Amino acid sequence: MIKIISFNKQYSKDFYELNIEWLKTYFYVEPFDEEVLSKPELYIIDKGGHIFFAKLDNEIVGTVALMPTKADGVFELTKMAVSPNHRGYKIGQQLMQHCIDFAKQSHYKGLMLYSNTLLENAIYIYKKYGFIEIPVEANSPYKRSNIKMELMFKTYS
Repeated sequence: MIKIISFNKQYSKDFYELNIEWLKTYFYVEPFDEEVLSKPELYIIDKGGHIFFAKLDNEIVGTVALMPTKADGVFELTKMAVSPNHRGYKIGQQLMQHCIDFAKQSHYKGLMLYSNTLLENAIYIYKKYGFIEIPVEANSPYKRSNIKMELMFKTYS
């Protein structure tokens, strides 16, 4: 059974390796990726972000991060990767649901993400979870992204 756990230093190597493998499989590693992935505490945790891991028995088989954005209360869902040997078991969807639940419990206004339309399965999952397409800004932080999506939560004051 998959257990979703929060960041722990001991899993930094898994965070790096899962994401680098994914990037090499589907795209290429940009210098910004290398920097962020090799220093997750500096770039994500210390900035108020979160990293979650999917753990199967004693093995880390997936990961995802939530990073604060310039928009107040909106976090970027990023760095989602699942081990090649464990794809097709809906681990990505479990990570996605965990992020949405966590964001709602934390009273975030919403989540946004950057992706690429070549990743049809990922886009399908994002839409299934309610993300809608919004314009990609001209100075997007990722060269490989050609789609930006968001999921805003209803807030009642």
